[in-house]
Amino acid sequence: MLSGYIHSAWPQDFIEQLDISQSELDQLNRYEINSLADRLDLDLAVARELFALYLPAAGWLLRQRIPDCGTAIVGINGAQGTGKSTAAAVLADILALFGKSVCTISIDDIYLRRSERESLANRVHPLLSTRGVPGTHDLQLGMQLLDQLRAADKNTNTAIPRFDKAKDDRHAPENCSNHHGAADYILFEGWCVAAVPQAEQELEKPINTLESSEDKEGIWRRYVNQELAVYQSLYEKINFLLMLQAPSFECVYEWRYLQEEKLKKTLAGNTGAYPGLLDKKKLGRFLMHYERLTRWMLEEMPGRADLVFKLSSDHSVETVQVNSVNDK
Repeated sequence: MLSGYIHSAWPQDFIEQLDISQSELDQLNRYEINSLADRLDLDLAVARELFALYLPAAGWLLRQRIPDCGTAIVGINGAQGTGKSTAAAVLADILALFGKSVCTISIDDIYLRRSERESLANRVHPLLSTRGVPGTHDLQLGMQLLDQLRAADKNTNTAIPRFDKAKDDRHAPENCSNHHGAADYILFEGWCVAAVPQAEQELEKPINTLESSEDKEGIWRRYVNQELAVYQSLYEKINFLLMLQAPSFECVYEWRYLQEEKLKKTLAGNTGAYPGLLDKKKLGRFLMHYERLTRWMLEEMPGRADLVFKLSSDHSVETVQVNSVNDK
């Protein structure tokens, strides 16, 4: 009875285990896919495909044991341009359809302010002025945010920080958002969410020209790896992990460039300075900051993430790898 709702990338035996009830099916029949397309500015056919892709993931989450605090934290990992933000938005929409309160946050939104990164660059290594790698986030802010959301009740307003990539700085508090009430699910997305450090010996050899020319002694990459070890105190709060697995790092550049072009179109006609906007040359250098950890995650994470969405070079999902079964 679910054949019209489920993306073909999902294993059939997994879908059979979901055991969707009649009341849940009735909810699906009442769902307005047009509203999802409008909210996310998507073509209707794309919205339908994404709904079919993430419906089983939502069904799987609904059947997992929730922590005693009543809030489950779902990590969503994926390299730049893989579609993490869209995945989180669609998943949140589906969970809300089944009566769940969802708060979506991004690791990008807890970046250190530009002035803080510049100070870090002066103290440790110049490459740390560029946002992105472990060590350039406000780890305490992230941990406090997750703890506040898990402790919230129906009357709580939780301030959610937001980062402006075009200005390369955190939004002022008055331009940020709030989550009202308790959350059943926190969707925590980000390019390095749930990443683990590399072995020390893996850091010896530079992986690209950025490392060989601007980090000859390995100070930057060792600092990033050490900081990632500290990030585990944040990542240990994650209850379930989803990964959007790019087929290669080379695809990441093309997909991230499309994101940059979309951002430029969004800002067309606006006045003001946008130092965070990147042309092709700057983008290539920018992504070299992410290359080492991205390649490591593509190698290491698919074996331990609960659900792995394997992307092809055209950005479509070829298969979904299921590493965890239903838990209820």
